[in-house]
Amino acid sequence: MRSASVRASAAKRARIVLLAADGESNQRIAELVGASRTTVIAWRDRYLERGLEGLSDRDGPGRPRELDQDAIIVATLTPPPKSLGVTHWSTRLLAGRLKVSPASVARAWRAFGIKPFKAESFRFSTDPQLVGNVTDICGLYLNPPENAIVLCIDEKSQIQALDRTVPILPTQPGKVERRSHDYYRHGTTTLFAALQIGTGKVTAGLKPKHRHQEFLAFLRQVDRAYRDVTDEAGRPVELHLVMDNYAAHKHTEVKAWLTRYPRMIVHFTPTHASWMNLVEV
Repeated sequence: MRSASVRASAAKRARIVLLAADGESNQRIAELVGASRTTVIAWRDRYLERGLEGLSDRDGPGRPRELDQDAIIVATLTPPPKSLGVTHWSTRLLAGRLKVSPASVARAWRAFGIKPFKAESFRFSTDPQLVGNVTDICGLYLNPPENAIVLCIDEKSQIQALDRTVPILPTQPGKVERRSHDYYRHGTTTLFAALQIGTGKVTAGLKPKHRHQEFLAFLRQVDRAYRDVTDEAGRPVELHLVMDNYAAHKHTEVKAWLTRYPRMIVHFTPTHASWMNLVEV
């Protein structure tokens, strides 16, 4: 009902069903959606009979469609001949090829969600542990462990530490705030942060470099931040760390330190798979 890509009539029918689920009377629903009581009863009955499919439009009266939309889609997915000098079909070009109207081609494309005029980029992951990492991350959120804390760890390196050459001049009557166009660059810094998924708490630290030494120091900071967090029995809770599959995270010294702290359980996100962040959201 909230979608901006569906027809207004479809959203209206969905609202009728939701209002009926809330216990509203047919007359009240008709007043809220701006329809007749007969229309409300008809769509409620169709939903009870067929579910969501019952909310779609039925075939209208008249002669059945003679145009084969499947043939249009098959032709669309077939690359144009080189003699045409194009890489993708247009509605007019394909219509002339199939001896149909451009509007018929456009209707077929809309019906099947075909958009030959659009292109997107993608990249296959070369991570040999891709399947295992995806299964691990999804399993962590689908079946979360009890008495545990999930921390999403990330770093932002090469942050420029900038400062203006002169102080900012504040706003005055008749004058806006002014600042110098040039600045001093005081080197760079690296931000390490751990987001606690359940509460939104952030544990962060700034380090001069981005190496395994700095990452190990940040892990110690995380350990101190949650050292006093225990379960009902007084035992330290598990810390599940979700982090990138980065070389510094797998350094031998980092692995040795994690071995001495079994309460910290590491989950690596797949390489070149930023869409895994949506799982965490």
